[in-house]
Amino acid sequence: MLLNKITEQSSHYDNLEKLSVAEQLTAMNKEDQGVPLAVEKIIPEITAFVEEALVRMKKGGRLFYLGAGTSGRLGILDASECPPTFGVEQGLVVGLIAGGDTAIRIAVENAEDNRDLGWEELEKHDVNSNDIIVGIAASGTTPYVLGAVEKANVAGNLTAGITCNPDSPLSKIAQHTMAAIVGPEFVTGSTRLKSGTAQKLILNMISTSLMIGLGKVEGNKMVDMQLSNAKLVIRGAKMVAEQCGIDFEEAKALLLKYGSVRKAVLGYGNT
Repeated sequence: MLLNKITEQSSHYDNLEKLSVAEQLTAMNKEDQGVPLAVEKIIPEITAFVEEALVRMKKGGRLFYLGAGTSGRLGILDASECPPTFGVEQGLVVGLIAGGDTAIRIAVENAEDNRDLGWEELEKHDVNSNDIIVGIAASGTTPYVLGAVEKANVAGNLTAGITCNPDSPLSKIAQHTMAAIVGPEFVTGSTRLKSGTAQKLILNMISTSLMIGLGKVEGNKMVDMQLSNAKLVIRGAKMVAEQCGIDFEEAKALLLKYGSVRKAVLGYGNT
């Protein structure tokens, strides 16, 4: 029996092509306002997952995201931003998408329908029992995701599912389910809209909380961020200046000498 997917239900709006641009945007914005409220309802579920995931990451575990289409791209986005933002090594957070890197920009037909492919890609990363596997699927039915989560369960991994349909197959097999029920999309079935926004919010929450738990934030500052451009050097120098009570130029010199806000503050304290 086919799942009655909320994400595939008809939009609350019709004759979209007859609406003015302002009416279209106003309606989309009205729909979007419910997304953070839907995420708020599942904070207990997100909390339970992050607390358990943090234990594993402190033991050397890695965080893997798997998804197809928009869901896969969002996982890759979140994973790719962790090294520059928090100074963690490449590979601590990994995003995998059905169809491989090509699918980040161009749809790869049928890749998401392969139930074995997700786990095969995980095996290439030498997944071990400390690693955490998060399947992302707005529908909760993507075979690429389901197959990987099923095999991860058998292998002893911590698993989670991020979806926007209740009682989906993903919700039933993942050890932790984070189902943000945002309702029908403005354009029927276009889960790059509200569902994608909800997934992005949840991924932000997961990775940020984990990085705080791993000591990558002090106070409210990204003390290990990579100094990869002029903007970030200026931001870092301001942090050092504030923390050490010194002027900007001295702080910038310290930052460039030591390579991170954390090391610059420690270096100043030892002089």
